[in-house]
Order: sequence, then structure tokens, then C-alpha cells
Amino acid sequence: MKIVISPAKSLDFETQAPISKFTQGIFLNEADKLSAVLKKKSPKKLSDLMSISEKLGELNWQRNQDWQLPFTLENAKQAVFAFKGDVYIGLDAYSLSEDKIEQLQQKLRILSGQYGLLKPLDLMQPYRLEMGTKLKVGKKENLYQFWDESITNVLNRELNNNEVFVNLASNEYFKVIQPKLLKVPVITPVFKDYKNGKLKIISFFAKKARGLMVRYIIDNNIENVEDLKGFNYEGYAFDQNLSNAKELVFTR
Repeated sequence: MKIVISPAKSLDFETQAPISKFTQGIFLNEADKLSAVLKKKSPKKLSDLMSISEKLGELNWQRNQDWQLPFTLENAKQAVFAFKGDVYIGLDAYSLSEDKIEQLQQKLRILSGQYGLLKPLDLMQPYRLEMGTKLKVGKKENLYQFWDESITNVLNRELNNNEVFVNLASNEYFKVIQPKLLKVPVITPVFKDYKNGKLKIISFFAKKARGLMVRYIIDNNIENVEDLKGFNYEGYAFDQNLSNAKELVFTR
């Protein structure tokens, strides 16, 4: 099984990672090219480009100036412990045993505007570059064009025939993958909550549920779609009537 998730805007480079093992990202040359473009942008231009506050523009300008290869444990951190958003709260990688982290390393991939595709233990430095950012890089008008088929090609190299591919990423990030070129079909879990008597996708809950689903897969060594339907963390249950071959809907 392979799983893709989105990164997070919130980062934690203060808390020490529970393990010292690390790997290096496959797209560091490309990340370096993006870094070179970002380094030239002023705090004001970064704020305008990313629709962020002046304070965040300053913060990310400094991050861009500090960004440099090679990555070591002294100047970088393993991705799954560096991201801090709702998905990662649900996943709670800090509480995984070392053998489970090894399983996570085999199964999970994190999509990233800056780094393309990260394994959980790939080192990264602080950044902010969402996939939907219209950053021009050479002749490429945006990050979707910049990454083009490269992320899909790497996923295909990693995927075995008939392996289950689970999309737990947001639409913004999953758009960088080209499903028609993948060697296996995509299964997308969807999480809905009852609110005022109606089923809705509530962003905060859905993001956390994606992380919970990753944790469920790792906790239970899930390898097939049928077992995926058993997901029951924090009150969710599979709804056969709302689901189809491509979308598995879980409600609570």
C-alpha cells in the first residue's frame, strides 16, 4: 500500500524528533532550483505571492535566505516530525514505535510544493510554498507545470502492480499527480460529519481524519481496500451506500 498526504503550513522545528534515523529527498536538486527563485523575492513580494501577512512574509523571507544544502540533523528535521497541522495531529507520529515508523517510511509519501515528494524520514528545512502558488520558474508558469509528470513517475517506480494507492491529500496537492498515468487505480477516502442534521465535509475534522486513517493503516498493517473499510477511529464508520469503487465514504 502507498498513501499520499498533503504537507502542513504549521511547522515544529523545536521539538526533538524521537529517532535520529533520516533519509534524503529524491527531488533536492529541484528544491534547490525553487529555493534560488524564492531567495530573490523580498518579504513584500512573498506576502503578495502567497497572500500572507507582512509578518509571515518576513518569516519566510528569512527561511528562504537560510535554506541551504546539504541537509543534516543539525540544520534540518525529518518531515513527518516537522509538519504540525491537523493531518499530523491525527497521525501522531511521535507516539509510533520505531518498527511502525519503518512501516510508515515504506507506505507514506508527503506531497510538497518545495520538495515535490517526501518520505516521512526525509530531512527538510522550514519553508512555505503551497502547491497552488503561482510561482514562475524559468518557462514554467506555476508549480504544477514545474513538477509536471516527475512526481507521478516516481510514484509509478515505487508502486507494485495491483498495489493499493490511497489518496489522503487535499485537492490542491493531489492535482500535481496525474492519475491516468499511474499504473494502479486511486482510492480516495472521504470523511463526513453530521451537522444540523446534514452530512458535510468539515475541513478541520476531515484533515484530522486523514491523519487518523494513516495511523489506522499503520496500526493494523492494512494492505487491501476491504480492510481499509474497517476504519473506526474517533467514531467514524464506513458507509456502503455513499461509497463507490473510487471513493470510500466514512461518516459520524
